[in-house]
Amino acid sequence: MKQVFFFLVIVDLALLMLTAIFTDKIWLLNGQIAFISSSIIMIASMYSYQNMVKKGIMAGAMSDDGRDTLDKLEDPYDLYDENNTVEEKSLEEVVKEERANLKKSRRSFWETSKDAKASFSFYRLFAYALLVLGFFYLNSNKLLDLLPYLIFLSLPPLVVVYVLIKNR
Repeated sequence: MKQVFFFLVIVDLALLMLTAIFTDKIWLLNGQIAFISSSIIMIASMYSYQNMVKKGIMAGAMSDDGRDTLDKLEDPYDLYDENNTVEEKSLEEVVKEERANLKKSRRSFWETSKDAKASFSFYRLFAYALLVLGFFYLNSNKLLDLLPYLIFLSLPPLVVVYVLIKNR
């Protein structure tokens, strides 16, 4: 995450110099507001998902059923296990078992909301609020130019993808 932040700062400084030299103040202002708000959104998203994964690991959300990863990918429902014996059941028994399994695995609102914490984290909401406020500031002062705004808004996700692929 530090490397992503470092690359975003380097790219922002380079873009700041290029837009200050080659374009007018409208491009510079639109570009900086869009790039900084998009960068904050990317960093906040990464941070909230990182915290969610850490909490999930600490809570034991990752269960190990003794199967290796390749086996889980090739046979996700454990249909080809040698230890499984197939019993002949009537259709009614199978339907009753499946309904019982669905009722047992049904999740409450609170359990579902725990998974959505990364989507509604304070960091991400604050970052999106900055994006909206920056857009409204530019629009209300008649400074909004969509071309530089959209170009600079799309650069931080590209930088993050590049850094993540490079470090892979």
